[in-house]
Amino acid sequence: MAPIETTPQTIRARDLQERLERGEAIQLVDVREDTELELARLPHAVVHLPLGRSNEWIGQLNQLLDRDRPVAVLCHAGVRSWHLGCWLMQEHGFGAVWNVQGGIDAWSVEVDPAVPRY
Repeated sequence: MAPIETTPQTIRARDLQERLERGEAIQLVDVREDTELELARLPHAVVHLPLGRSNEWIGQLNQLLDRDRPVAVLCHAGVRSWHLGCWLMQEHGFGAVWNVQGGIDAWSVEVDPAVPRY
């Protein structure tokens, strides 16, 4: 029996973009704060779960995310998203979770230079 994964896989921004363009049903979760989201946004639908306000959304997690669909989590550089990804897998039993390597900053560099860097 294969071991159960307890940490997210890493996905590069351009690989995530390719999957989204193919129409894969990936849930994008952005854990950045409101002010960061105002500075730079992905051109895709995201579930905004700001870590600083987790008390506001933690009780609704099962309504906000579908456990049967893969989840890609991002932040500014990839650290906060890694923590949320681990938490989703270890505490809530999510299976397919990816951490966007380099976060929104990598998206700006690798995928879409129109997304502002900050």
